[in-house]
Amino acid sequence: MSGPQKTALFLARASYRQRRLRDAALLVPVLGIILWIVPLLWSSAPDGAPSGRFAIVYIFGTWVLLIILTGFISGSLRRPDPTQSEDDIG
Repeated sequence: MSGPQKTALFLARASYRQRRLRDAALLVPVLGIILWIVPLLWSSAPDGAPSGRFAIVYIFGTWVLLIILTGFISGSLRRPDPTQSEDDIG
């Protein structure tokens, strides 16, 4: 009787990175919601409170950064795996 079969403890590096990129892509909307809530937390007191104009710039700046982040993640996910052969892709 032999003991339990040993399996690999670690995933291949390429598939591990792909999974983490997918996880990051799923967290981008959560990050966006958190960043967009920040202007609601600013105090409405006239002394030292950011102006409405700054809040609008912040919201659109955050939107642009989220688009860039999503594009980077999407481009990284589309990049073909160099270890995968053409027959495996389908």
